[in-house]
Amino acid sequence: MSRVGRLPIAIPNGVTVTVTPENVVTVKGPKGQLEKAMHKDIQITVQGNEVVVTRPSDNKDHRALHGLTRALLNNMVKGVSEGYQKTLELVGVGYRAQLQGKKLVMNLGYSHPVEIEPVEGVTFEIPAATKVVVKGIDKEKVGDMAADIRKWRVPEPYKGKGIKYEGEVIRRKEGKTGKK
Repeated sequence: MSRVGRLPIAIPNGVTVTVTPENVVTVKGPKGQLEKAMHKDIQITVQGNEVVVTRPSDNKDHRALHGLTRALLNNMVKGVSEGYQKTLELVGVGYRAQLQGKKLVMNLGYSHPVEIEPVEGVTFEIPAATKVVVKGIDKEKVGDMAADIRKWRVPEPYKGKGIKYEGEVIRRKEGKTGKK
């Protein structure tokens, strides 16, 4: 049995989970609402204050979908109750970020400022000039948006300049050695 898939998902107070016969799951909570169509073979049942995911057989496809479906549901429940956030740090001389309305504008050493529009359901916060916080209720959208921002300047291994996730360790390389 799947180690992830067999675990029930606890539904916190203020969160409701509904499942249609077509396996479309809707999760409503204090932070918003998420809806996702799950695979038709996997059974999702709401029992009291927890969600249980079961599979019809030990077929390879069903085994793979079992843990995936449970993880997706858990992320939806956590998203509408607590939300998700990723923090990015800008490392480099003159690298800074600011908000213009909802748009994120960053100076990253290019001849022009980099402007990024948030996707629906994602917001930006700038606690410091070199920190960007990406927040939202959908884990996938938050991760994608953070990855898109990071792509503008991936950290380089010599000086560590670039956009990195908070807590990320950049493997450093030794520079050139002088002639002897």
